[in-house]
Amino acid sequence: MRFPLSLTLDLTGYIAGKRLRGINRFPLVMMLEPLHACNLTCTGCGRIREYRSTITQKLTVKQCVAAADECGAPIVSICGGEPTIYPELDVLVRELLARRRHIYLCTHGMFICRRLHEFEPSSRFFFNVHLDGLEATHDRCVERPGVFREAIKGIKAAKGAGFLVCSNTTIFKQTDLHEIADLFGYLQSLDVDGFMISPGYSYAAVQDKELFMTRAEIQAKFREASRLLERFNLMTSPIYMEFLRGEREEMRCTAWGNPTYNTRGWKGPCYLITDEHHATFKDFLEKTPWEQYGRGRDPRCEDCMVHVGYEPSAVLGANRRLGDSWKLLKWQLVSRHGAVEPLAAPAESL
Repeated sequence: MRFPLSLTLDLTGYIAGKRLRGINRFPLVMMLEPLHACNLTCTGCGRIREYRSTITQKLTVKQCVAAADECGAPIVSICGGEPTIYPELDVLVRELLARRRHIYLCTHGMFICRRLHEFEPSSRFFFNVHLDGLEATHDRCVERPGVFREAIKGIKAAKGAGFLVCSNTTIFKQTDLHEIADLFGYLQSLDVDGFMISPGYSYAAVQDKELFMTRAEIQAKFREASRLLERFNLMTSPIYMEFLRGEREEMRCTAWGNPTYNTRGWKGPCYLITDEHHATFKDFLEKTPWEQYGRGRDPRCEDCMVHVGYEPSAVLGANRRLGDSWKLLKWQLVSRHGAVEPLAAPAESL
């Protein structure tokens, strides 16, 4: 299977329950940012710039858990900032697992070895390591030498200890997709469990706009990405990939499917655009003017095809076509892990 059976069953049951109760807007993945501090200044990241005035603030574990309970999403993506510098991360993870949440711990990977002893392997817990290329490229993106090597050490340690590990790669205009194929081949040789990809997203706080693509550029880039990367165990759904390739020109954004909670509250309307922070999840759902956002409505949305808005659209059946349900089921049940020999071993010395 592409995902642990418990995740597939829990997510299916959760969606069915919402449908039966006639609930149309509900979250799938909660983006939990317990802090925005980070020891890196990645070129394409806007968080440390957008929240510079509150960069030293942290949520308490109690606040994080209360927000997860209020939201109710079956999957929690712990992100930031860099969550492995959050002092009570181990406590937070245990509390969420006790509530039977599935967790993706999104990290640059530098401190996995340092904190690995605080966690226990679980089918509900992934280390999600961000890698935007092989060593030279990735270190240039994160603006510090040695980060790639530390991340690889962390991946090896986590896999050796029995943890689930996936990688997360942002595709920018300058991304060499042949290099990404080599990266995935190498990571697969380390038994990494899956690979997430998404187009780069333009934060208002990021100055280098040359990184980011128009919608037409994204579609061309992801047609090439499909040709080179779909032989790997991609954790990006086939329907979302069709959208990225331009085969589904009109797909409605469902930003409420991946809501973000941080030190200022529930971020509205979405992970990328901040027009307001809401005190409660109920206010976020009910007071966000959703009809004002999306392509053709807000110029900030015009070229956005990012996963936090459109991956839930694919799963929830926005703009559904005949055969989509079977396509998703087949994708979830069939894993390509282990089916491809790595194209290269670019980091043999690591």
